[in-house]
Amino acid sequence: MSQLPKTTLAAILVEQKKPLQIEEIVLPESLDIGQVLVEFFYSGICGSQIGEIDGVKGPDKWLPHLLGHEASGRVLAIGPGVKHVKPNDTVVAHWRPSKGIEANPAKYQWQGKTVNAGWVTTFNKHAIISENRLTTIPASTDLKAAALYGCAVTTGFGVVDNRARIRLGETVVVFGAGGIGLNIVQAASLAGASSIVAVDLFDNRLEMAKQCGATVVINASKSDVWKSLAETFKDEAPDVFIDNTGNPEIISRGYELIKASGRVILVGVPKKGANASLYTLPLHFGKSITGTTGGETVPQEDIPRYMALTAARKINLNDLITEIAPLSDINKLLLAMRDGSSAGRCLVDFTL
Repeated sequence: MSQLPKTTLAAILVEQKKPLQIEEIVLPESLDIGQVLVEFFYSGICGSQIGEIDGVKGPDKWLPHLLGHEASGRVLAIGPGVKHVKPNDTVVAHWRPSKGIEANPAKYQWQGKTVNAGWVTTFNKHAIISENRLTTIPASTDLKAAALYGCAVTTGFGVVDNRARIRLGETVVVFGAGGIGLNIVQAASLAGASSIVAVDLFDNRLEMAKQCGATVVINASKSDVWKSLAETFKDEAPDVFIDNTGNPEIISRGYELIKASGRVILVGVPKKGANASLYTLPLHFGKSITGTTGGETVPQEDIPRYMALTAARKINLNDLITEIAPLSDINKLLLAMRDGSSAGRCLVDFTL
């Protein structure tokens, strides 16, 4: 590995609820079994990373550590036992496991400290990734859009395809129209939902939701959202309620809103200790509520399918990318996601 990079630039979570620190870190000297060294082109930023920074699941015992779980990149080197990717392959990095070895997570060095990482991190220009967190794609693929196949697309479409199982003519409420929510709207429209109501706090996101197929949009910061939903569905309650917020009150109200045979799908994760209140009797008679982990996506099967939809212009990803900036500006991108000034997906550009 003498000609391969020994150091790389990374955004490190050093302390919860603080900005990420942009620092040079030292890569391990060799690759372990199942590990792959990847150079990234673009990385998406998911709301789950904001959750990690904010500590929504409680204290973080792994600090300092790296973040990020969707990106496009190029394989530079492979460790022992790796069979499903090879040097110079163009790949999507994703957090859902796929084919190959689940390797030990890499450990990096910075200022005499160990910097921890999971099986995949993408807020670093070079990363050592577990083989089963990589899927090869054609080198001709649009590399900006390719980053979204790591989470935003696969989670959004997987929620509809694998978990909600929306049928032709059903009615759907999507609460939260961020990067994943917009892809849920696209997928629900493609699945043949007759009515798709998108709810969010920001008009720019709701305008994008319309472009993705939402038939009704509601700004929850400007109106009584539950009154508006009741008026929208005055004749018959919706079939499906998909929550991306993790807010217990929204979960409870969504459960009450749907029809007796309706389905609630939980994408967003509540803060630790935040509990939703449900009257469980309807669960015995056809109503259901279930969580999802990444839309139960199987990357090696689903990424090619969703890429085919993009190639056939059935779905649009480029318009969902609303902010692109170098790694040095990642905290600005995170702020744009927090304050709603960025309507769609933000990308870190490692080519700049």
